[in-house]
Amino acid sequence: MAKNLLIVESPAKAKTINKYLGTDFQVLASYGHVRDLRPKEGAVDPERGFAMAYEVIDRNEKHVDAIAKAARQASTIYLATDLDREGEAISWHISEILKERGLLEGKEVLRVVFSEITPKAIKEAVANPRKLSHDLVDAQQARRALDYLVGFNLSPVLWRKVQRGLSAGRVQSPALRMIVEREEEIEAFKAREYWSIEAALAHADGAFTAKLTKLHGKKFEQFDLTNEADAMSARASLEKAAAGKFTVSEVTSRERKRRPAPPFTTSTLQQEAARKLGFTTSRTMRIAQGLYEGVSLGSEGNVGLITYMRTDATALSNDAVTELRELIARDYGAQALPDGPQVYKSKSKNAQEAHEAVRPTSAMLTPRSVASYLNDDQRKLYELIWKRTVACQMIHATMNTVSVEFAVADSSFRSTGTTVIDPGFLAVYEEGRDQKNEEDEDQRRLPRLAEGDVVDVSAIAADQHFTEPPPRYSEASLVKTLEEYGIGRPSTYASIIQVLLNREYVLLDSRRFKPTDVGRAVSNFLSGHFTRYVDYDFTAKLEDELDAVSRGEEQWVPLLERFWQPFKTLVDDKTESVDRSEATGARELGTDPKTGKPVSVRLGRYGPYAQIGSKDDEDKPTYASLRPGQSMHTITLEDAMELFKLPRNLGQSDAGEDVTVGIGRFGPFVKQGSTYASLKPEDDPYVIELPRALQLVQEKLEAIANRIIQDFGNDVQVLNGRYGPYITDGEKNARIPKDRDPKTLTEAECLELLAAAPVKKPRGGKAGKKTATKKTAAKKTATKKAAPAKKTAVKKAAAKKTTVKKTATKKAATKKTATKKAAAKKAPAKQAT
Repeated sequence: MAKNLLIVESPAKAKTINKYLGTDFQVLASYGHVRDLRPKEGAVDPERGFAMAYEVIDRNEKHVDAIAKAARQASTIYLATDLDREGEAISWHISEILKERGLLEGKEVLRVVFSEITPKAIKEAVANPRKLSHDLVDAQQARRALDYLVGFNLSPVLWRKVQRGLSAGRVQSPALRMIVEREEEIEAFKAREYWSIEAALAHADGAFTAKLTKLHGKKFEQFDLTNEADAMSARASLEKAAAGKFTVSEVTSRERKRRPAPPFTTSTLQQEAARKLGFTTSRTMRIAQGLYEGVSLGSEGNVGLITYMRTDATALSNDAVTELRELIARDYGAQALPDGPQVYKSKSKNAQEAHEAVRPTSAMLTPRSVASYLNDDQRKLYELIWKRTVACQMIHATMNTVSVEFAVADSSFRSTGTTVIDPGFLAVYEEGRDQKNEEDEDQRRLPRLAEGDVVDVSAIAADQHFTEPPPRYSEASLVKTLEEYGIGRPSTYASIIQVLLNREYVLLDSRRFKPTDVGRAVSNFLSGHFTRYVDYDFTAKLEDELDAVSRGEEQWVPLLERFWQPFKTLVDDKTESVDRSEATGARELGTDPKTGKPVSVRLGRYGPYAQIGSKDDEDKPTYASLRPGQSMHTITLEDAMELFKLPRNLGQSDAGEDVTVGIGRFGPFVKQGSTYASLKPEDDPYVIELPRALQLVQEKLEAIANRIIQDFGNDVQVLNGRYGPYITDGEKNARIPKDRDPKTLTEAECLELLAAAPVKKPRGGKAGKKTATKKTAAKKTATKKAAPAKKTAVKKAAAKKTTVKKTATKKAATKKTATKKAAAKKAPAKQAT
């Protein structure tokens, strides 16, 4: 048994490190966090100094037990989890668990950190351990306590006032506010018309264009021409004055230098991967995690290709810079090297929390040399990181910008172009942009021109334009804005975005975030009633205070005390004082011309809907769900009235059942009797006719019939699923052994397989973690209570199987034909069911 135990977070990392340290070390993985707060109220107790009640996470219990078993035999325990606050907290939780189990007496517990998984870095880290940093642990605990207190106290208010199953987060709520405010800006935007005038010019060295910059002696601004008549009049006067020729009145040239971008931080890596590769933030971090933990490079085995990917530092180690300069001199020439290393200052106040920028562990591992060992995503991301890192240590790019003025009577045109004198770092890498700007348009080469030269005018064109609203946030621009405001930290950007998507507060439309009606209701409610807690400056200041805790400059309990009391007072007040219709953002659209009753749109349990009448009327109000793509914030009275034309009665089926079409929670549908069938994208519920509706219902019935392989009549079924046949009882799903035919399974066998199957993982989305946790707890209790009954049911089913088998054997010859006829008769009824 190895005398040293080293604990990391992931099994991939454990495998790589184990190879580097040899037989004196046993390397085990914690598989991420090992403990978390109890998922119930009271897990953080403000009355007892914010005492936090932790428990081992169910899915990691076996890994904790394995660590405990190994710790019992080891003399020294090295805690080598990640180098950020989360990693420090995981190491602390592991040490606390081992202490509680009495496994640390007489043992040395050491903390080691490294930012890259290479033999040199690992051995240096083990040779230079430290003690656990309680400042970092306190900062992480404070963050976790804050998130818990906000979630467990604010989410129930949303449940009561907006919609059940919603949640509010300390950091996700300001991010949602950003997206909603941008949407409101877009909706409030009013386009303005303007016209530009541009000349197409001909030259022996190539055609080019020039823009109008002065009109009749005045500087030409964007809104100087706002209608077609004025634009055409200006164009005609310019054509007359030019007479087909432009004369160069002035040529100016200036040289400028452009510095390379700094190496990647977490934020800039996510932004650039979104711009250049189309990766989501979560996809970027998942791929980067794999590159960091190690990739098999053939005979070399697993090699960590990049440094730690959660960092807000832009620093590079001396060894890394030396290697980069060697590579640049070798591959790009000595002229591509600056006199000394390029040094970049981090924008983050707390960048010392992580040691280096995201960089290749070795610049000599070029993208070409490792490409054959990487999948497509890994190759693209590694190449991006490698190029950015190499470019940051290269010489600046030297550009020459030429501007040519053309005088046309009392007006003038200008043409601008840029040529690259020395590409410098641009030979390797150029940073992407979220939007095009004027500089992009100037990246063109102009013919060589001198003052007095005359060029031919091919045409002078006047073009109509309209101002555009600000664009919706992309993942890259949202991360950039969050970072600029100081909201969240490198490790949280991907999870913030994922939570907003999972909760269906926002959706991605052409890779841009668009808030849903639920998201807008949540944001507007929080902005209106919990203004301080979704305020950008307040959230950023709280992040700074947490950073101060991590540096040992502030204590975490007083920080929580300052936050908690005013927050709790406000929650209690709003729980009683806010009206639900106000919280959901209900809007009155106008009056129904038939009944004279008010028409409004509201947010209900299953989403937005239109309503004619009110709850105070003698008659019950009429309701209609909004169609996909419609928003309660932009729908008009005319659009809403169209919704009440549904459901439509299309007629009857051959069996005499009514056939109707309507719109429900999941979109447009056809209903025949008790059977529902969704309309296809090409079907319009307002014009669909009976034959097409019957066809859709028939397709649905056939799909249902083909889906059910066996039905035992007690909720236990054998079904055809997306990934093949499986067993279900509505609560749990069970796999079917590969050597068994699903058609031959008995009820007893199905019950046994279901009993052994794991409980289904709760989905994200609207139900929320709190609901999922309660359901899981309830299921565990129900399973314990039902165990004896289920055991009896299995025995009875087995006995029943034996009896039925004997009877069936005796009567098989005489009833074979009758069974076939009975099955044929039952089939249609079964399909309808």
